[in-house]
Amino acid sequence: NTLIVVQGHDHPMLQSLRLHALDASWVANQPPAPARHSAKTRYRQADAACELLVQASGAAGVSNGFALSFDAPQWAVTPGQSAVLYYGEVCLGGGVIEAAQ
Repeated sequence: NTLIVVQGHDHPMLQSLRLHALDASWVANQPPAPARHSAKTRYRQADAACELLVQASGAAGVSNGFALSFDAPQWAVTPGQSAVLYYGEVCLGGGVIEAAQ
């Protein structure tokens, strides 16, 4: 429960190149293979090019999380918000952002 206050919309602490998400839900009932995709971390945000890096496994080897690495820094990637993964116009699924770097 830490609140960090910075000045300016473009402050470096508001920019993230990576995120880790949990509680993944996939449209095909299974995660896509690690590959290049696009993602959104905010409502009405333009698609951002990224790479699906990791699929964390939970009980019985079922994937319950993933990591994304973005080509360009993303503004205000916020824990508790959703990260939604796309392949072109097709929604693949998403999860709840746990942490951003």
